[in-house]
Amino acid sequence: MSEQGSLSDDRINQSFGYKQELRRALKLFSLYAVAFSIISITTGISLNYAAAIGAMGPASIWLWVVASLGQMLIALVVAELGTRIPLAGYSYQWGARLVNTAYGWFTGFIGLAYLSVGAAAINFLVVAPLVATLLQPVLHTDPGNPLTNLVIVLVIFAANLVINILSIALAARINNVAVFTEIVGMVGFAVVVFIAWAIHPNHGLGFLLNTGSANTGGLLLVALPAAALMGIFTIVGFELAADLGEEAVGARITVPKAVIWSVASSAILGMIALIGFTIALPNDYSKIASSATPLVDIVNQWLGSGLSTAFLVLVIFSILALDVVGLAATGRLVFAMARDNILPGSGFLRVVNPQTRTPIRALVTASLLGLLFTLLGYYITVSGTGKDAFFALVGATSTLPFIVYFLTVLAYVLRRDRMATLPQAFNLGRWAKPVMFAALAWTLIALGLLMIPKIFWLTDAIVVVVIVLAAAWYFTVLRGRLSRGEAGVSQLTPEAPATPAASPAD
Repeated sequence: MSEQGSLSDDRINQSFGYKQELRRALKLFSLYAVAFSIISITTGISLNYAAAIGAMGPASIWLWVVASLGQMLIALVVAELGTRIPLAGYSYQWGARLVNTAYGWFTGFIGLAYLSVGAAAINFLVVAPLVATLLQPVLHTDPGNPLTNLVIVLVIFAANLVINILSIALAARINNVAVFTEIVGMVGFAVVVFIAWAIHPNHGLGFLLNTGSANTGGLLLVALPAAALMGIFTIVGFELAADLGEEAVGARITVPKAVIWSVASSAILGMIALIGFTIALPNDYSKIASSATPLVDIVNQWLGSGLSTAFLVLVIFSILALDVVGLAATGRLVFAMARDNILPGSGFLRVVNPQTRTPIRALVTASLLGLLFTLLGYYITVSGTGKDAFFALVGATSTLPFIVYFLTVLAYVLRRDRMATLPQAFNLGRWAKPVMFAALAWTLIALGLLMIPKIFWLTDAIVVVVIVLAAAWYFTVLRGRLSRGEAGVSQLTPEAPATPAASPAD
């Protein structure tokens, strides 16, 4: 990194009233890898493929295109916003700087809940059963045993925490490798399976338009939302490249590129993977639609157990890399909110370790939050409501980020015209208003699909609980801190960035 580039990055934090505490070590490819791995087509498709196929048959994969276009609209807004406020704490910082700290608190808290619930859902419902399947021949582990899966999750959380405490650069190196395992594992195997089907086809290409058992009456309120979840759930999280903006080299240039490239590549590669796996489905795909490992089953059917095991290893590594960078982003959000004294125990949580230059206490807290939701999922599962737990956990990790997207885009719509344009930074120019309003409309459509159908009402309850908890802390404690000038940031002005309020130790 050149001295000029270093000074430029350091001045970003100074202009917002912060000192540079975190180590800037992430270059463009590492930031792209963060966003690409957070999206993780491997994770999202593995988790939702069976449900989508069961709800709307092979034709469900085409909803991926709709989700990709909608998310690209949001990505374009995030890319521009990320050049103007490239700080740790993405959703909180954007809401606080564009509107006020109270607004930022709610967007930040909802974002924190999304990341915490997501860590639990991904690990307990996807990673742990896959690891148990891989270890089954040696340790006789049962992928359907909740206690086995809980133990596996505990090991994963501990390993992720150690990696993140040691260095963001180490986390980034693991994540960089995951870009290639995602492509080889998900897309590469899908192409090979497609070739195997082409050699011995069991149906024609028209099979990809089969809607399965979905009927006209239940299509809109049942089949369509369940099938759309695959794309809506997967193509999120790209904004977390901005959450690591304080550790990015040339943040105002690299962050927007990472965001846009990650969404575009995930959309294209994910569609290739979906076509390859779906065309290879058996004519009677009911077993695949009810399987905990549907993609592994497809690979095993066409390529044999040896290659299906190799596929399983690549899938597990890709998802574990998502875990590593997901914890990094969650920890930075906790750190950023604590830095402005808006969390309980902020004085404790905002400390950065001088040796590792990582926010260790914030990372431990983020890990414990994920564990809390994992234990909740485990309890619900063993109590006999496993299916409801699946929809609640997975649905919440889709609904919560779209609430953050809506609040963020809405704030930017209201404030963009009053913000100065940055030279050489990504700019939507005359397309800004059409893109922002289209993105706002898309978030409302997605939220409608995720909240109105009866199958997601339990998810809605979780969302309500999250908002009630945020409101309770705001009205009982945070509002008083803000009125006394002890917490938060002041609003952005057209002339200069805002600066943080005084943040005495709790």
